[in-house]
Amino acid sequence: MEKKSDHIFSYPPNLQELDLATLVNLYRERGEILKARAGSYVACAITKELLREAKSWFGLFYSQDAWDSLLTKNSGGYPLTEAEMNALGLVYSNRKEPPHREFVEKNIGTLPKLAYLIINDIKQFGFIKEDEHGFLMIAPAGEKALQGIAKRMYGRSFSKEMLISHQAAHTVETPSRSQKSRPTRGKDQDQTSLF
Repeated sequence: MEKKSDHIFSYPPNLQELDLATLVNLYRERGEILKARAGSYVACAITKELLREAKSWFGLFYSQDAWDSLLTKNSGGYPLTEAEMNALGLVYSNRKEPPHREFVEKNIGTLPKLAYLIINDIKQFGFIKEDEHGFLMIAPAGEKALQGIAKRMYGRSFSKEMLISHQAAHTVETPSRSQKSRPTRGKDQDQTSLF
């Protein structure tokens, strides 16, 4: 499914390079206000304007207006990313048979250690509920937040096709005619193309 907007928060693509303590620290500091040292400034990642104070997000900084523009409808001020949308979407789309926490953590498209933090956070924020056996149910606030980020990213209400696990399951690479007829050239041809 084609995205209509990427104007949301996103996690850096190289988080796997961080140790757990650093990842947890950066995760917990997101949204905190950073005041630049005397004589120094930080720049807003969106407007590029210099600021004396800004909100931090994994090494990026945002003015309050830029931060607010990234928040999605009904998020309650929570900075939702595509990973949170996948977590909420998996729980929402499996309401009749609630998914286990472990299943959701493995299928939201991020590192296991970050997925664990995300599930704890959205549970603490009241978007999902967890029973004593680890099964997850979506709360009314979670449904509203899910619809808000789905509409921002895809321009419509949430559907299963938006889930990263659904997209991966339905992506079957079929070689084009030109790929089939291309001659092999040594051992480099043994590597599968990701594109």
